Amino acid sequence: MSSTDVSSTQPTAGPGRRERVVLLAIAALLALLVAWQRGALTQQAPLEAMARRSPELSTALANGTPTVVEFYADWCESCRAMAPAMEGIERQQRGHLDVVLLNVDNPRWQPELERYAVNGIPHLELFDAAGTNRGRSIGARSGSELEALTAALLADQPLPELAGVGALSRLEAVPSSGTPAPIAPRSHG
Repeated sequence: MSSTDVSSTQPTAGPGRRERVVLLAIAALLALLVAWQRGALTQQAPLEAMARRSPELSTALANGTPTVVEFYADWCESCRAMAPAMEGIERQQRGHLDVVLLNVDNPRWQPELERYAVNGIPHLELFDAAGTNRGRSIGARSGSELEALTAALLADQPLPELAGVGALSRLEAVPSSGTPAPIAPRSHG
């Protein structure tokens, strides 16, 4: 056998097995770094996950199902503390009660923030099956309080008497007696 025959059976020169493994490891590390940077590896916050599953507000108010609308923010400690109870209610009452989450930091919801006079969070707006606003709840709620509120909506009963929960009052024309009534913040005609 000649020396030229032996060299033709040898693999061609190029990166060795070790170099290929190192390059693959670097590529995998870079892929993980890019995925982490884009948020693909971070677990979604419960509030964000529920908001993504929420029906559109207009759909929820028109589908014949009672609705709880929560105005929240990811940075709100009280909102995050209520999240597990809200998620439990959403899961247990799916198909019987709509839970809609609207992030106050999202400019998309500015008309709703103004319409429902949201000036603090957590803020719940409570609607019956006909889409009629039954009242609101302002401030943090315990799991049992949230269950009581949703049970009242589901049973079409008055909302429970809890601090920070109330029905909305309607403005109605007051018959004039000829003398205009003084207008003050606490005037009720």
